[in-house]
Amino acid sequence: MAELGISPALSVGREEKMAAAVAADERSRGRRAALSFAAIAVLLGLPLWWKTTETYRAALPYGDIAALGRLPFQVAVSVSVVFLPGSVPADLPRRLPYGDVREERVPVSCKSPAVGVCPLGFAACGMGSRLKILALLMDLSSSEADAALHALQDSPPGSLIVYVVPEASSLLPQGINVYVGKHRSALVRAGQGLATLHARLQQLMQVMSFTASSIAAALSDRVPDGQLGPDAWRHLKSSLGYEITFSLLNPDPKSHDVDWDIEGAVNRYVQPVLDKLNLVANFSVDSQILYYAVLGVTPRFDKESSSFILSAHSLPHVINPVEARLGSSAASLYPVLNFLLYVPERSHSPLYIQDKDGAPVATNAFHSPRWGGIMIYNVEVPASPQTSLPLRVDVDMVRVMEVFLAQLRLLFGISREELPPEFLVESPGNEGLADWELDRLLWAHTLENIATVSTTLTSLAQLLDQISNIVIKDDVASEVYQAVAAAQDAVAELAEGRLHSAFQASKEAVTSSERAFFDPSLLHLLYFPDDQKFAIYIPLFLPMAVPILLSLAKMLREARQSKKEPTKMD
Repeated sequence: MAELGISPALSVGREEKMAAAVAADERSRGRRAALSFAAIAVLLGLPLWWKTTETYRAALPYGDIAALGRLPFQVAVSVSVVFLPGSVPADLPRRLPYGDVREERVPVSCKSPAVGVCPLGFAACGMGSRLKILALLMDLSSSEADAALHALQDSPPGSLIVYVVPEASSLLPQGINVYVGKHRSALVRAGQGLATLHARLQQLMQVMSFTASSIAAALSDRVPDGQLGPDAWRHLKSSLGYEITFSLLNPDPKSHDVDWDIEGAVNRYVQPVLDKLNLVANFSVDSQILYYAVLGVTPRFDKESSSFILSAHSLPHVINPVEARLGSSAASLYPVLNFLLYVPERSHSPLYIQDKDGAPVATNAFHSPRWGGIMIYNVEVPASPQTSLPLRVDVDMVRVMEVFLAQLRLLFGISREELPPEFLVESPGNEGLADWELDRLLWAHTLENIATVSTTLTSLAQLLDQISNIVIKDDVASEVYQAVAAAQDAVAELAEGRLHSAFQASKEAVTSSERAFFDPSLLHLLYFPDDQKFAIYIPLFLPMAVPILLSLAKMLREARQSKKEPTKMD
């Protein structure tokens, strides 16, 4: 049989075809692998990387925050006018009891006006109340009547009771038409008609409740500078706490051995005032003695009086050198009130303060707004030059504390304006301030707290909107929501005349807003610039991305070449 032979040309062609097929399979497998890697990187890797590296930002009530700055403040004080027998005016428009409302608008700003509302309730005493009040007021003085009426009918914070007595009543002293007690009640003579009574009630409201100036001062951040008086910037800003420091400055300990019973004086005179102010804020009190601490200003010697003088224009230069020695405000979270008692050295004794007109200041003291006060305590020079030194000095703490407590009232804005001569205001006694003065302070601090919350949250919202890589955690968002809700509650409670609950809500709003604004988590990614991001991500992604990108580029080139090659026709 003849053997079949295979041509070498056919064998070589078959091998070439097989090699081409294998190469085509390899290229196809490479393309599929490259596409798979690219698909996994794009569809799985990028979303996973984006999710794991995104900046978490919880939702915030931006609309409610913006609305806080536009909320109109409506401040209401409830006034009950009670007519005692024989005091009802003949020209009353309606039969008792009836109500009336007086409003006063304060143009704080075009976005958030303030409205003072005074609901007046006119009523006559019932038979039972009439007998009780008449029995209480029988043969009592006005101060005793105030205490008796307070025990009979106490008023909640933010409300007043006015008892109208007959014009010829002997309960009030001669020439006195309005008596203001130290609680939340007042006695007013009826006058000759309703117009006289209304005028006296209007004057009484200016004394015992909020005024347009007090509202504008509390909202000083929203009021144009031209509408504010100089007193608006003198009182302390509202705070959750205050620190009070009493300092004794003895620049000449070799000549003066000064002893002051500051602990006993604080317990007797200061603590009762702070107990009453405890509703407004928390207080802490400390004291210190500084030796060789001078005022930093050389007083002028006056030959006529043989004394040294500190003029009014030199007083501002006294505080800075002294404040450097105090060292109390550097580590304090709350505003510090400094009360300094300065015993001048023998070479500058006696030392007196003069006012702008050159007259000596009776208290020999001055105060600096939002800082504190300084009192100069002169020591009597011994008659005999042979007196041994140091001279023993026992400070009269009663005289000193009278000055410091008066300065404390001024720092908190608890000052009484000049009253008409027919007004008689009862002294608050050892408590330092009357109940209605505390209410005025609560009104001012409530409004100021709401304005502070609005400013704080608005600043926080603007900051978070401008810087997108700040983390907003859920607890920060929760504090913001709580602050907004509490501020809205405070505004609503003010409109209803519930002063105590409005103030508590405003304090909660301030606390929550400050927690949100000063939360440390807001700073975690604040200082993480883009160049640091590239420095981190390039070494991580570049080794993985280069092979995939090169494979995709090669596939594109092959696809273009395959389109350009002509198709062979058999």
